[in-house]
Amino acid sequence: MRILIADKFPESGQADLKQLGVDVVYDPDAKDESLTTAIKSSGADVLVVRSTKVTAEMLEAGRLSLVIRAGAGYNTIDVKTASARGIYVTNCPGKNSIAVAELAFGLMLALDRRIPDAALDLKQGRWNKKEYSKARGVFGRTLGLIGVGKIGREMITRAKAFGMPIVAWSRSLTLERAEQLDIEMKQSPLEVASAADIVSVHVAMNNETRNLIDDKFFGAIRPGSYFINTSRAEVVDQAALASAVTEKGLRVGLDVFAGEPAAGVGAVEDDIFKLDGVIGTHHIGASTDQAQQAIAEETVRIIREYKETGRAPNVVNLAKKTAATHMLVVRHFDRVGVLASVFDQLKTAGINVEETENIVFDGAAAAVARIHLDSAPSEEVLNAIKTNSQDIIELSLLKL
Repeated sequence: MRILIADKFPESGQADLKQLGVDVVYDPDAKDESLTTAIKSSGADVLVVRSTKVTAEMLEAGRLSLVIRAGAGYNTIDVKTASARGIYVTNCPGKNSIAVAELAFGLMLALDRRIPDAALDLKQGRWNKKEYSKARGVFGRTLGLIGVGKIGREMITRAKAFGMPIVAWSRSLTLERAEQLDIEMKQSPLEVASAADIVSVHVAMNNETRNLIDDKFFGAIRPGSYFINTSRAEVVDQAALASAVTEKGLRVGLDVFAGEPAAGVGAVEDDIFKLDGVIGTHHIGASTDQAQQAIAEETVRIIREYKETGRAPNVVNLAKKTAATHMLVVRHFDRVGVLASVFDQLKTAGINVEETENIVFDGAAAAVARIHLDSAPSEEVLNAIKTNSQDIIELSLLKL
């Protein structure tokens, strides 16, 4: 197995991979056309990336069977093309949760105490204690969370230490879970916006969350509130955000924004940072040594399991529900060609196999196959399956 790593990856992680007996090609600067070429020339089975974009052209260039996003999100990977080509896409969820929560609180405190402006004045030789003595303080302020996954839960722990009441919304949040977390559950993001002094966003980017934070949300938010986004820029309607800054005095801390440069260095042209009250960082939420080490260890674990079992943990692009309508259960003697004979009969009948599982009993004399089908075989087909192999003990058909 050959692994192509197309982003920075800890040396300890590279060493652990080599101990698995795999070939490691480390090319952290490969991007765009050079990455497409590297995928093809290296013959890699597995591609590991962090922020590097993985396009359809790249996925079609070589023989990849697994793409690992060494981080939580995977919106930089063309998952649709990967799925169409039978390529697993996995990620490392939760391994950067503490790092992201720490940065979100850093942005929150920096907004409240105006740390970037104060530091810049000092560097430029200006002393203005009167101006920077104006801060609200976060103790007793209500923190609103959009998303209560692993990062959201790390936010809860830290907010409680700061003496902050917490209101939250998440699609998965229940009243029982909210009680366990000692937070107040809201029924919608709008309810969070209207109840909080500070809002922090922690949801994954997908079709359901694109522009989740829209003009209605900012219409409900309190004037002068703080807004923190360390998730993804696409979650927020950028025009609505800018309007809220200028019209409602919103103060904003961003680790992600619409005009992020694709490379590691570049010019920032997004006008959001020209607005008073907006500060930002360089999409570095997961960029601590602790987080990167944890992500590297999870990446090695994924590759180890994939190498040893053919199954990859944390796969994000498997079908949640197939087109299967029936399950054919075949109890049979564990001999060569039994299932091949079953599949031949199904093929002749034009019936597609959606999923299959074959379990062997102790002693390896018999086994049972569970075959999910997109339509029901007729009695004629079932009889043909039975009579075509003397090694079939029993057949049964179940409707799903």
